[in-house]
Amino acid sequence: MIRLKNDKQIAGIRKSCHLLADLYKSIIPQVKAGMSTRDIDDLCVEFITKHGGKPAWYREDFDGAACISINDEVIHGIPSRRRKIHNGDIVSLDIGIDLDGYISDSAVTLAIGHVSDEAQRLMRVTKECLAAGIAACKAGNRIRDISKAVAAVAEAAGYGIVYDFCGHGVGLDVHEDPSVPNLPCSGPNPRIQPGMVLAIEPMINLGTGDVYELDDGWTIVTADGKLSCHEEHTVAVFADHTEVLTARD
Repeated sequence: MIRLKNDKQIAGIRKSCHLLADLYKSIIPQVKAGMSTRDIDDLCVEFITKHGGKPAWYREDFDGAACISINDEVIHGIPSRRRKIHNGDIVSLDIGIDLDGYISDSAVTLAIGHVSDEAQRLMRVTKECLAAGIAACKAGNRIRDISKAVAAVAEAAGYGIVYDFCGHGVGLDVHEDPSVPNLPCSGPNPRIQPGMVLAIEPMINLGTGDVYELDDGWTIVTADGKLSCHEEHTVAVFADHTEVLTARD
């Protein structure tokens, strides 16, 4: 069931999203080669708790405030003291905050030091995919319009699009209806309505769109071992515009 949010709920979600944007602005300059992924997670926990929030991802079987995924890891990387980041890596941070019961969700992929030209291009195109998806997310369109917009940009660049995972409704829970695929597919295709709050999140691979899950039960990696990039924003739909709630500018 799709939950349309009222003005009060959107205001609460917006506040959570603005806090998440501030978190990113705080920690991105601190992420450097030599850090462990748990070091990055510690920065997130410190920031979130200091500002009265709770990490939205905490659960019994996932010990982390952030999903931190490196290179061929697509999503859901578990923070670890043993996992170090190195010069030349690309690192995806996917973070959510629960602020007074309102959930924010956003992801960004960072270049650590000097990265390859192919990594830079993948990151640029993934950002373009996100921008295209957001532009298509407006009242009166359908969810599949978002999928078509994302896919058109990725396919024109010759990249694989992750089809096993997708965007989603968000705001009152971490994952809500509707699903927001990054490829046009069969299945529900609801009309986009005012009051929808959606997490749009292209996951774009240098090679195949196929992925698999590691034995840790969480981390998703590319099937061919090639790089993956992940970008995400939470947006709120109004009758006359769509607001990017997690925008960092």
